[in-house]
Amino acid sequence: MSGTTLSGTALSDGAAEHASRELLRLATAGSVDDGKSTLIGRLLYDTKSVLADQLSAVERATAARGAAEGEVDLALLTDGLRAEREQGITIDVAYRYFSTARRAFVLADTPGHVQYTRNMVTGASTAQLAIVLVDARKGVLEQTRRHATVAALLGVPHVLLAVNKMDLVDFDEATFRTIADDFAAYAAGLGLPDVLAVPVSALTGDNVVDRSTRTPWYDGPTLLEHLETVPVSDLRADDELRLPVQLVIRPRTAEHPDYRGYAGRITSGTVRVGDQVTVLPSGRTSVVTGIDEFAGPLESAAAGRSVTVRLADELDISRGDVLVPAGARTTLGQDLVGTVCWLSERRSVLGARLLVRIGTRTVRALLREVDARLDVDTQTVELVSGVDTRYALDATDTSSDAAPSALGLNAIGRVRVRLAEPVLLDDYAAHRGTGAFLLVDPSDGTTLAAGMVGPTLLDRLAPTAEGESDTDWLAGAGI
Repeated sequence: MSGTTLSGTALSDGAAEHASRELLRLATAGSVDDGKSTLIGRLLYDTKSVLADQLSAVERATAARGAAEGEVDLALLTDGLRAEREQGITIDVAYRYFSTARRAFVLADTPGHVQYTRNMVTGASTAQLAIVLVDARKGVLEQTRRHATVAALLGVPHVLLAVNKMDLVDFDEATFRTIADDFAAYAAGLGLPDVLAVPVSALTGDNVVDRSTRTPWYDGPTLLEHLETVPVSDLRADDELRLPVQLVIRPRTAEHPDYRGYAGRITSGTVRVGDQVTVLPSGRTSVVTGIDEFAGPLESAAAGRSVTVRLADELDISRGDVLVPAGARTTLGQDLVGTVCWLSERRSVLGARLLVRIGTRTVRALLREVDARLDVDTQTVELVSGVDTRYALDATDTSSDAAPSALGLNAIGRVRVRLAEPVLLDDYAAHRGTGAFLLVDPSDGTTLAAGMVGPTLLDRLAPTAEGESDTDWLAGAGI
């Protein structure tokens, strides 16, 4: 029988091959009119990821606009989203899916306008690579620097600078080199580890999928070649195990009367039958006796896989607990210090009661302090005095009289949050899966901010000043 079997159902060779392809998550960013829609359309079109009826609709729409016969406006493949926005439908990030013989791709298409900084944070939060577009006629703009800063803040390991519209500057090498050098200098200041610049024309397809004959001076990979070969570093199978528990499975059926499994997605590392693991935050240990998934039992499972783990002991484990290797050096605590991007139109309120969602765990908390804000335009950090003084602010107040330490929409700052109970505090730089968190309004479930635990770019630009500790600030707080 060809292929593999999944719960007794045979998969075709093609389906099995597709399922085994490595996955790359990427995000696109660029200023308005830099050609991002055309570039995405070109990738979809040239990788044959466009359905026939969708392509026919685009061809008709192109012809209706008076285009020459046979011409296709590839930007129209994503223009439906703009129409929805014009009708008042809010869409933060649009996701596109395509694949080649070598890889499958999930592309987060993020809006380019300055007021949508928060949307790039959302789209790039899980990205392994960011494509930053610039117009070859305009060069590196403030918005380009802003997108590079957000990518560095989120720890995106790879950045591809797509110098677009090279056809409008006659594929001039000097223009490309100047832009590439300007961006490289800025990226170096941010600490971005891997940056590649590619000269492209999304409109004509030069160096997007196929190599261009009009850039003989460029000997690097095409855009798609780089996407197919860049190392995938998000799924860290060799890193230390982190398995946040999402669900405890107890079927209690005649077939499985005593089955007790702990289901979740492995965010890093590898779990094997026979491994000793510790359950956090309780600290209890046990041995892995079985690993199950829909297709059947496994001997081991690596990062990115959703599995159910069985243990030798009947421990008190619930949603929000995390399985780590026995003896691992971890940090448990109630004082969460991290960098956040404020996603809500409601301002931050010092002393406000919040919910913090970190991994699969949700705990009550207080916003203790805002002590720094990042200016993404100037790459500088403003230190502020944001210690909780126990007064209430109007969260909807956007006047200049609002507290100077407050964070407003799209602001990026450093906060200290006091949690009602200890949780695993992994640094985001080491464990993106368990080092990210959300601040949530407990009254209506609105997401107020997305954050990263531990040191980030913001801390490197403005190290926290040492000061006296305040151990009694929670007196009377009621948590």
